[in-house]
Amino acid sequence: MTRQKRRGEQPVVPDASFTSYHGSPILNSPTWQPLDIAGYLFCGGLAGASSLLAAGAHATARPALARAAKLGAAGGVSASLGLLVHDLGRPARFLNMLRVCKPTSPMSLGSWLLAGYAPLALAAAATDVTGRFRRAGTAATSAASVLGPAVATYTAVLVADTAVPSWHEAHRELPYVFAGSAATAAAGLGLLCAPAAQSGPARRMAVLGAALEWGAVRLMKRRMGLAAETYERGTPRTLLRAAETLTAGGALLAACADRRALGAVAGSALLAGSAALRFGVFHAGVASAKDPKYTVVPQRERLAVREGA
Repeated sequence: MTRQKRRGEQPVVPDASFTSYHGSPILNSPTWQPLDIAGYLFCGGLAGASSLLAAGAHATARPALARAAKLGAAGGVSASLGLLVHDLGRPARFLNMLRVCKPTSPMSLGSWLLAGYAPLALAAAATDVTGRFRRAGTAATSAASVLGPAVATYTAVLVADTAVPSWHEAHRELPYVFAGSAATAAAGLGLLCAPAAQSGPARRMAVLGAALEWGAVRLMKRRMGLAAETYERGTPRTLLRAAETLTAGGALLAACADRRALGAVAGSALLAGSAALRFGVFHAGVASAKDPKYTVVPQRERLAVREGA
């Protein structure tokens, strides 16, 4: 008996390893192509925030900045739809999403949101370039700016509504991360294309967007628990570190961009940083779906909390 007490209780089963039946993953890893879906996330954010910037530039009589933002919104939403359709395989699949409107489905609402926003963004850009139907163009610009914030952030709700751990666990902060990233992308395009004399709103948007993105990313990692590991390893870590450096550097340059050349450098950095963040979030989600640990451990922790309560 004394010997048994000294040795302590011996385990009768080996430590659990996070595997699944016949080696199959617990979750099916997303089969989306990174260029299609991460590009779709980036272009949608660029489009939505550009519409907001275009409305502000239009209202404050900055025609060059307004035109750049309107063209950015039109180009961004066109590219976003093109990438989405390419991933779906054929246009009919996107049109099938519009057969019903389901308020509880982010995908259904997002499809209708894009269907309503895209014509407005395209009309605003077309009337600005041609100089015709200016009143209709002003109305389209205003309406697109109303839908723009939702276009910039609904993709965060879309991916967080899945079972992918690194996306789902970030559902509280991810819309703010995407909002900040979208703002820096739109500001970067404005700084890249507009003269320095008219780029004041873009510079302010760059600083505010970078601050929002920086704070939201840190809060997200702190609150999401174990799944935050995937953002600190491998490709996601490299992309997110690059995004942080480019965005911070671009925002600092934007704050003092009193010359066109400096604004172009700042704008390029902000655009690249926003794209790197979207690709980093995408790859982190894929990595978390492949490792059963990020599904099993949080489930056990939640179960233990409920049993303790």
